[in-house]
Amino acid sequence: MIASASRLPQIARLNRRVRLPLLVGLCLAGILAAAALGILASTPRISLAGLWDVLRGGGTPLDRVLITELRVPRFVLGALGGAMLALSGALLQDAMRNPLAGPELLGVTAGATIVVAAITILHLSVLLVLIPWLALAGGLLAGGLVIILMRRTDDPIRLVLVGAALTALLNAAVIVLMSYGTQSDIGVLFLFLVGSLANRTWIQVQLILPWALLGIPLALLTARALNVLQLGEDVARGLGLPVLRVRVLVLVLSAALVAAVVAVSGPIAFVALLAPHLVRRALDTSDARVVLPCCALVGAALLTGADVLARLTFDPLELPVGIWTTLLGGPLLLLLLRRHLRASRGDA
Repeated sequence: MIASASRLPQIARLNRRVRLPLLVGLCLAGILAAAALGILASTPRISLAGLWDVLRGGGTPLDRVLITELRVPRFVLGALGGAMLALSGALLQDAMRNPLAGPELLGVTAGATIVVAAITILHLSVLLVLIPWLALAGGLLAGGLVIILMRRTDDPIRLVLVGAALTALLNAAVIVLMSYGTQSDIGVLFLFLVGSLANRTWIQVQLILPWALLGIPLALLTARALNVLQLGEDVARGLGLPVLRVRVLVLVLSAALVAAVVAVSGPIAFVALLAPHLVRRALDTSDARVVLPCCALVGAALLTGADVLARLTFDPLELPVGIWTTLLGGPLLLLLLRRHLRASRGDA
């Protein structure tokens, strides 16, 4: 009996060793499946022979345009955007030690959105490369305001309420802006506000790529500091970690990842909230060195998979991908709120 009990930690470690490659394998398989379905199964459909001809440099003009100019960049944008959103959520949750922290609930997404909406509706002459920077400024202002309002409490419920209130105010401001737009502006802005990857090309990929190449590695490098923060503020300060500075830097980095995605695809909700929880639950660990890279993979799989659902479920009609991520993430938010309320009553 004692011998059997002594083997339990070894079994647990073995299970964790199996879980990690299994999760990585499932994510890679999901991403590849989303790529194949997105390229071949969308309307108009492309055969494997047609795809092979395009890969060899031939194929019909229509197949070449669909594959190389529309569907491949759309997939690349979805994979990059999903990874960036997931990392943004993981950074905020670990830095603030709050399971409900996320760019949607901190107002970061809404702050970035209103900036891009104002540029669209008011037809402001802004260089394309400057839009993510302006969106970053809006996201930082909104997220910073929520953090300032929450500085005296770390209650997740209050975070949701304060973030929801600010988001509602910013969304109301967007509606006011829409009253100044033309009919075509409103149609474009609607697709933007719900989050969409439709009609994105290599232009949008080139716009987001520098942010991804810089932001994703920087996010992964914060793992050690985030692990120290999880020990508590007092312990972190005792170990020499500048807590306030780290949290500010994490907020800026998280907002930058979100702002770049919002600038090219609109506010795609709940990927940032959903991916970190899926990873922690699947791997049974909160070690940021493991969670962060896995979040990037899970986020890419979630967004590319949701985009395939958006394109194929009601084919040939297409729903914006933001609707599908909301359908996935909304119930999770309710579940997390319910668990927190139960835990609070148990503590009481």
